[in-house]
Amino acid sequence: MNYSIGQAAKKSGLTAHTLRYYEKEGLLPFVKKTSSGLRVFSETDLGWLSMIECLKDTGMPLKGIKQYIDWFIEGDATLPQRLEMFKTQKAKIEEQIVQYQKHLEKIKYKIKLYEEAVRLGSWEKIIPMLEQKP
Repeated sequence: MNYSIGQAAKKSGLTAHTLRYYEKEGLLPFVKKTSSGLRVFSETDLGWLSMIECLKDTGMPLKGIKQYIDWFIEGDATLPQRLEMFKTQKAKIEEQIVQYQKHLEKIKYKIKLYEEAVRLGSWEKIIPMLEQKP
């Protein structure tokens, strides 16, 4: 099935402006155009948009995403580079998860403190708890 830019934007959750920007940055080299210049997005193109957003959401800059797409276009000769890119991104995400887990533990601790303060009706009444744990 094929989609107009508006339909592709709706299906992907992105704006038409973002899709045009991605195309300008070379991230959508596979998107076809009609003879009148209108973009026609395929299911495969929507899959690419999903991958672009995944990589972007995990902190990969557009330049890195463009490199991945270029390597994909180059073909099998770049399989090792693409594999290494994904391994590197995976390691970065795992590191972020560890950091987020630490932050989550601190936030959970603060929630317990505030729940106790609310229960007791005063922050002052939980000061002894604070002296036990930083």
